[in-house]
Amino acid sequence: MEQETKIRKHIYFYGRVQGVGFRYYAVQKAEELGLNGWVRNLYDSSVEMEVEGEEADIDQLILFLQNRTCIWIEDMKVKSMPVEGGYGFYVKEDE
Repeated sequence: MEQETKIRKHIYFYGRVQGVGFRYYAVQKAEELGLNGWVRNLYDSSVEMEVEGEEADIDQLILFLQNRTCIWIEDMKVKSMPVEGGYGFYVKEDE
């Protein structure tokens, strides 16, 4: 039953999102919220993330990132994905 309340999202973040601690803020907050997934930098200066957990917790993670003064999120592209399960949230190797 717990599995039914979880969702997974694939998100691209655009703006000033590299070189500002984005991935490390994301890992810190995601772990605090009990979310699973990963985050990485992309060659085009965007950041890619897959995150799984309760929708309210994912929203809280995104809000946390948007409120960092060093990060400026100009745009996001969000796609729902099938829940995969897993444990932990980590920085994935850059593309």
